[in-house]
Amino acid sequence: MTDPTGGVSIIERMTAVLGSFSPDHDRMGVNEIARRAGLPKSTTSRLVAGLVRHGYLQRDGQVVSVGLKLFELGTLSAQPNELRSLALPTMADLRKATMQTVHLSILEGTDVLYIGILRGRESSALLSRVGGRLPAHATGAGKALLAFASDDVVQRVIQQGLTPCQPGTITDPDALLRELEAIRRTRVAYSTAEAGPGVTGAASPILTPDAHAVAALSVSGRIGGFDPERIGPAVHMAALRVARLSAASAMFRGM
Repeated sequence: MTDPTGGVSIIERMTAVLGSFSPDHDRMGVNEIARRAGLPKSTTSRLVAGLVRHGYLQRDGQVVSVGLKLFELGTLSAQPNELRSLALPTMADLRKATMQTVHLSILEGTDVLYIGILRGRESSALLSRVGGRLPAHATGAGKALLAFASDDVVQRVIQQGLTPCQPGTITDPDALLRELEAIRRTRVAYSTAEAGPGVTGAASPILTPDAHAVAALSVSGRIGGFDPERIGPAVHMAALRVARLSAASAMFRGM
């Protein structure tokens, strides 16, 4: 019998197994892991056994969950951890001033990856979570990051299709390019009903001295709960503050 995974590398299979875990599926049996990973049960069983043996997964009877080894490796992701530590005081000030949810995010491929969140008074409508992703073209933070990304990254986003998440999502490439140009001028991005239903927000990129976006700060909440254009300048000032702290930290490390 031919193994349907014969053309797939062991790394890709292991990635599929580990990628099957999520906050909603953090404890699963081998059958469910195989289904979510798209692999045969026999292949999944061998991979899970190896990952358990090396501590990347852990077994509790018939149920498997993420092991401590992955947690240890996650803590070695220095740049996001350091950036989050630098940004947290500013994020706390921004949340206190706006009473809304404050996000810190980075660009990962064509998605926004959330690395820090301080929840506001009404955050139930938000789809974001730490470690979660949303399409970059459908979020204020994503557009703030894309505005200062390379042309190759922007074209990759466009070529894969500007899939609508909500009625307000930009789906026209020319409209997206025009908005990114405006963001480059103002350093502030806005979104209304683009990623989540009834959600609006303002975002600003955290830039290096050579205008490379390392992350973005954003404030999000329910439509009607606040005016994003009024808080846009405050979000921009907060991003500038984090950028200065990040530059100073990098300079200190280089001394």
